[in-house]
Amino acid sequence: QVQLVESGGGLVQAGGSLRLSCVASGRTFSSYVMGWFRQYPGRERELVAAITGSLFRTYYTDSVKGRFTISRDNAKNTVYLQMNSLKPEDTAVYYCAADPGSRGWTSKRAEEYDYWGQGTQVTVSS
Repeated sequence: QVQLVESGGGLVQAGGSLRLSCVASGRTFSSYVMGWFRQYPGRERELVAAITGSLFRTYYTDSVKGRFTISRDNAKNTVYLQMNSLKPEDTAVYYCAADPGSRGWTSKRAEEYDYWGQGTQVTVSS
């Protein structure tokens, strides 16, 4: 089992920045694809950014390219999402997720991620 604990959400004005962190339990963190998803009320979770385990390849959805950066520190079992130039439409619950099988890297589907954090609210005021 892998446990994921997120932190760093909050309220920020448009144009501001937040940094989300996600600490994972387990000894094989460096082999997992890690993703950050967000969920709007009444909508399915969407992949915002993902990063592979050792080569650190990254993926971003179009709406956050150039504003968000995903990174990881395998020595600390931690993945980060640096969010800059935040917009009101970034307001959502953000989830960290782990994909030990790396199926999610290709499909970008939430169903391929096996482990999830509890979610953290990000609110961007206009």
